[in-house]
Amino acid sequence: MAALRAPVATLSAALLITTGVGWWGQSNLASGFATSDALGADAPSSSGGSTNILLMGLDSRKDQQGNDLPQQVLDQLHAGDSSVGGYNTNTLILVHIPGDGGRPTAFSIPRDDYVAVSGIPGNDHVKIKEAYGLKKAAVEEDLRAQGVTDKATLETRGREAGRASTLATVRNLVGVPIDRFAEVNLAGFYDFTNALGGVDVCLNHAVHDSFSGANFPAGEQRLDAAQALAFVRQRHGLENGDLDRTHRQQAFLVSVAHELEKTGTFTNIGKLRALVEAAQENIVFSSGWDLVDFAQQVGKIAGDVEFQTLPVVRYDVIDGQDVNIVDPVEIKSIVRTAFGEEPAPQSTTAKPSSTVDVFNAGTEDGLASRVSSVLGSHGYTRGEVGNDENGPSLISSISYGSGAESDAEAVGTLLDLAATPDSDVSPGRIRVVLGSDFTMPESSAQSRGGQESGAAPSPLTSSSDADVPPPPDQGGVITGYGVPCVD
Repeated sequence: MAALRAPVATLSAALLITTGVGWWGQSNLASGFATSDALGADAPSSSGGSTNILLMGLDSRKDQQGNDLPQQVLDQLHAGDSSVGGYNTNTLILVHIPGDGGRPTAFSIPRDDYVAVSGIPGNDHVKIKEAYGLKKAAVEEDLRAQGVTDKATLETRGREAGRASTLATVRNLVGVPIDRFAEVNLAGFYDFTNALGGVDVCLNHAVHDSFSGANFPAGEQRLDAAQALAFVRQRHGLENGDLDRTHRQQAFLVSVAHELEKTGTFTNIGKLRALVEAAQENIVFSSGWDLVDFAQQVGKIAGDVEFQTLPVVRYDVIDGQDVNIVDPVEIKSIVRTAFGEEPAPQSTTAKPSSTVDVFNAGTEDGLASRVSSVLGSHGYTRGEVGNDENGPSLISSISYGSGAESDAEAVGTLLDLAATPDSDVSPGRIRVVLGSDFTMPESSAQSRGGQESGAAPSPLTSSSDADVPPPPDQGGVITGYGVPCVD
């Protein structure tokens, strides 16, 4: 069964409703939630009054004490049983609240990103979703070896270790401090959406997926809790798979914010009470987080949040598992720039507007994929990547269609090749053919920045160029207004 990513919608919405609490909400928000010390007292913190919050959605069919969820709850969720899912953080969203009152930014981190980890026996790279469960299992094994048998102790200490591992792994990937975090389990999604009374969503196309139960027409429609779960869970039948499901989740959060505003939930004490109580049963917050103060700090930010997804270089298979190959250097730059921790790069030239297709006509496996990655890092849109249909060639070449002359010349400078016009190449596109004579110029290879210590396998390596698709589309920005339509 496909892993569920719904819980973080509950978590994020719970944070959103804190911005509208009145006298009842403030008195109850200050207590009633479980807390965690996993962040650590020595963790780096943001400057300038800004706050970075990591939202974690656990794909666990267990409660906070490690007990199996009741079967009637699992039946409502259509989530299988406790043997499914484990302790994967199938949803990770990093939210930045600027200290100057500017627009908050949220980055979704794809769950299958293959990243560096430390402190997990037998692993130096894992899917980012696995850092929690693998560390939890390792710590529990050590505790059992020391004679600890109490189930509650094992669960509590194992989860704390899993949270700390996830926080460290994400911090290493994005390169910014994490000031607060919150974790929600699977059951929270259903309870929270049910208390909300349903949510309006919008689809660009009709969908029918037997795996998730998603069976919806195109257009705007209202979903109950069970339908909403299917909406955010579907990945089969979507062109971009898991990444499209990430966009569903982002759109759902925006729709929840819209629902809260539209229905006047912030001034409806009865509904607010039901939502907070649902959240209190299923959410763990980092210790020391004054939620009332946080609510007063950010105000009603729900409609201002800008959601993005961190980029994936390509899909790959490692040790029999499907993974996302990412570029940690690029990710750090994107996040730091968006969070105002480093200035946006200044350029005296216009951003490239052409799409570059790269084909391998030489004998070196993976060459086209590596060159395409280099060009992508310079701002070019990556197009087709694969072996040249015309077969092997001794000579490398660059040809371009109308409107792409300046970009093609710049590509030629990067690759130390001459660019020539070609009426057979589509307008706005550049065709690069890498013959057996091609050698990557040292300056171009180094311009991407060296691979960081402990980074995931280089995004420039690949076993073959045959049938290599363009890089996955992480989608556009989703802003917090109304009911956005998604695939």
